[in-house]
Amino acid sequence: MPSYRTIKNESSDEFIEKKSRFIGYVKPVKTQEEALAFISEIKTKHWDATHNVYAYVLREGGVRRFSDDGEPQGTAGIPSLDVLLKEDVTDCCVVVTRYFGGIMLGAGGLVRAYSHGAKIALTAGGIITMSLCKIVRVKSDYNFYGRLVPLICEEGGIVEDTQFTDNVEVTFRIPEEKVPHFESRLIDVSCGKFHSEVIDEKYCEI
Repeated sequence: MPSYRTIKNESSDEFIEKKSRFIGYVKPVKTQEEALAFISEIKTKHWDATHNVYAYVLREGGVRRFSDDGEPQGTAGIPSLDVLLKEDVTDCCVVVTRYFGGIMLGAGGLVRAYSHGAKIALTAGGIITMSLCKIVRVKSDYNFYGRLVPLICEEGGIVEDTQFTDNVEVTFRIPEEKVPHFESRLIDVSCGKFHSEVIDEKYCEI
């Protein structure tokens, strides 16, 4: 998968629907263990809540899980999961906590409320795109350094480290698909004097 959408930060938001209080929580997670730990944390925090509904989606294994936590089947967990799927986010977990206010919402009202709870949680957390980037290193002399950094930026790279010794060694990340064009331009601009070396890869926010 060259890129994917996920949540930037752990966050929350809430609203009131017919005297019931709904609190939507979201957290970026990588594994089922992390997701379950987050769910447990929210359940402990809101031990006195009427319901703590959850849903999570993981890239690893294509995992999708949800729970109605006592609400009528299909009115809470699935609507929360549907929000994650419609927003095309992964590696994240949402928990929507409800404190019952004494007024029944009906099946349709519950679906809308839990969907809204999940949606405002995602909005609060911030949806970002993670792209597979190559970690690239270029060694150059000091004369070319002043041209190298602007070239990296022009090609969509972000400098992560620079070492100044007898020469200059610049390490940066750049989207995978841009590496060939960067290398071509580097060779052209330096008249073949300098080349890039891919030393690693990782997913980074773009």
